Amino acid sequence: MDQMKRKGSKTIQGIPSEILVQLNHGKIETANLVEWLAIDIKEMLSIVLAQCNKSTYLKPTLEALEALKKPTITLKNATIGQVLLAETLKTKDHELFTFLSQHPADMPRCWATYMVGCNTTLSPIQQLNAIQPFAADTHFGVRETAWMAVRPTIIENLTLSLEVLEPWTLHSDANIRRFATEATRPRGVWCAHIDALKSNPSLALPLLENLRNDPVKYVQDSVGNWLNDASKTQPDFVQNLCDTWLAESNTKATTYIVKKALRTLKG
Repeated sequence: MDQMKRKGSKTIQGIPSEILVQLNHGKIETANLVEWLAIDIKEMLSIVLAQCNKSTYLKPTLEALEALKKPTITLKNATIGQVLLAETLKTKDHELFTFLSQHPADMPRCWATYMVGCNTTLSPIQQLNAIQPFAADTHFGVRETAWMAVRPTIIENLTLSLEVLEPWTLHSDANIRRFATEATRPRGVWCAHIDALKSNPSLALPLLENLRNDPVKYVQDSVGNWLNDASKTQPDFVQNLCDTWLAESNTKATTYIVKKALRTLKG
């Protein structure tokens, strides 16, 4: 979804009341993380389900949210997606996923990503193919939620997932290229580590090699962060790879990636 960009408040208290109402009613996208955290997720859930005449799913979803012991925003979104998936599978309802996927507000689209990531009726390849539109979403929150939603699938099917994601690194959309590395970071942020890549980062070399000279900073940052993750367990691999890249492709993009990759090793 492509909406008019606006500058979000730096504090929850600073969000204008009229903006907060529009956010909770799912009328506009969040402008930053502060707005994302300010949303009354239960109110939004009630309103969004009513918008598509699916209020019968509200009660079980609210009950699942109430049962959370540590209700972080990430866990809330995952729980909503998981329960809505379970309810729609029972009723063979395909309409809700489509509605959420195309919703003008970003958070309902985040719920849809978990309806993909939690859907064990889909094969790993089907899950990754289904998540690609969310990986290309224009909103930062949806893109981040997209890779988190399918990361368990990637971890459990690492070899296959790396094969599927390799062509993504050549995609014309920078967001999709970036997803390939961000979703497979050995350590990552707010997510489970990928032990196989921590011990053997060379498994992901086909992805990394395709992106070592990517022209977009958003992608460069992800590649640099991927290698910085790997440097904490396999420093020699990262140092040697960076030396090779600089010798073979000493461009502005590669130099930036290498600097970011080696920041922990250089202290």
